[in-house]
Amino acid sequence: MLAGIDPSRRSRRGADVPNPECESCGLGPVPATLQALDRTKWNVADVDRVEINEVLRSDPDRRPCELGLPEEIVNVEGGAVAHGHPIETTGAVLITRLVHSMKRDGLKRGLVTLCIGGGQGIAIALEIL
Repeated sequence: MLAGIDPSRRSRRGADVPNPECESCGLGPVPATLQALDRTKWNVADVDRVEINEVLRSDPDRRPCELGLPEEIVNVEGGAVAHGHPIETTGAVLITRLVHSMKRDGLKRGLVTLCIGGGQGIAIALEIL
């Protein structure tokens, strides 16, 4: 057991996308998320909850519809800004919030996605066993 998280919660697969085209800055999490889903052999319908860094959600042209995610499963815990958007720890905060909310609500599969500067994106798929 590590920091109160037992082995029944594990990372399935992650993905990162280096520097997409400048006009797509802020959308780096989209291909990263698609890559993480592909690596896990999941599709969007398999995901129970998603935490998305607000850079993707703040601009109406960059909504979760880019991924086909149902609004009701996205940022249920409020997202990064609601948690103070701690620079350089946003990913850890979102992963922690996601795992605890999934455990609380009896959910099995989740995703965390982030913009990580310079137009890059990163995503991690998590599963509670």
